[in-house]
Amino acid sequence: MKKLEIIGYGTAFPKNTVKFGNDIRYKIEKSETQLELAVEACKKAIKKSEISIEEIDCIVWASAVGVQPIPCTAALIHERIAFGTDIPALDINTTCTSFITALDMMSYLIEAGRYKTVLIVSCDVASIALNPEQKESYELFSDGGAAVILRQSEKDKGIISAIQKTWSEGAHSTEIRGGLSNLHPKNYSGKTEKEFMFDMNGKTVLSLSIKKIPDMVKEFLHKGNITIDDIDMVIPHQASMAMPFVMEKLGIPQKKYINLVREHGNMVSASVPVTLCTAFDRGIIKSGDIILLIGTAAGLTTNLVIMKI
Repeated sequence: MKKLEIIGYGTAFPKNTVKFGNDIRYKIEKSETQLELAVEACKKAIKKSEISIEEIDCIVWASAVGVQPIPCTAALIHERIAFGTDIPALDINTTCTSFITALDMMSYLIEAGRYKTVLIVSCDVASIALNPEQKESYELFSDGGAAVILRQSEKDKGIISAIQKTWSEGAHSTEIRGGLSNLHPKNYSGKTEKEFMFDMNGKTVLSLSIKKIPDMVKEFLHKGNITIDDIDMVIPHQASMAMPFVMEKLGIPQKKYINLVREHGNMVSASVPVTLCTAFDRGIIKSGDIILLIGTAAGLTTNLVIMKI
């Protein structure tokens, strides 16, 4: 076990919400920005942790889309919350599972003693890149952010095991093709507009996920000598309304996972940490619980982390 504990967390959501039937989605307005949401989540996490910014050893931005191509978004976060310090700042990106990847990677650096206290922030504002003509994504995705502070610990807490796999058969099932070197912004026009919008083939993603993930989960639990019965709660990426179907395929009963799709929608990288924070706030998980964080991302990438809280 890589010993660490969560000492603070915070969430941030746009003021504006829209409803699709009974489903609530958060959408930023012109007066709000992705950076402001991220900073708000960070400040809440720092306040809850009762530590000063100087006690943080590393700031990690773990999101699908940054504020701008250069510098890394973590540096822009640093400017807002740690200006005048030399705290290292870096970005980690596996799109929707960026938070889980960052949690996994930073646990090694914390265990090695490189860092003692790490701030991870995930925030995406998918609404600004959605295509209204693509109903499955337009009515699913939502904006929001979450930040979590990890600290090295001597307690019986931390990352028990983790795994990440990528099946590039799904590389083009979820993508934004325009905006960087593949299709430079100078090529933006009315004809290429949709190349700069989010594009998803949900059926293809679901089909590949169902084909690959059950065996991955089975292998992962077997190697760790862990069963679903050993896990107190599953914190899943709120990928879609198909969550109950996917959970059933994985052998995870309804009472053991949190479904916030109707409340929050798919918040991309913020989805898992928002669900984690919600679980803390609602008393769904508590100190000593063993949780499984699981998510799928563009690529197709899948991450699993088992953690003792």
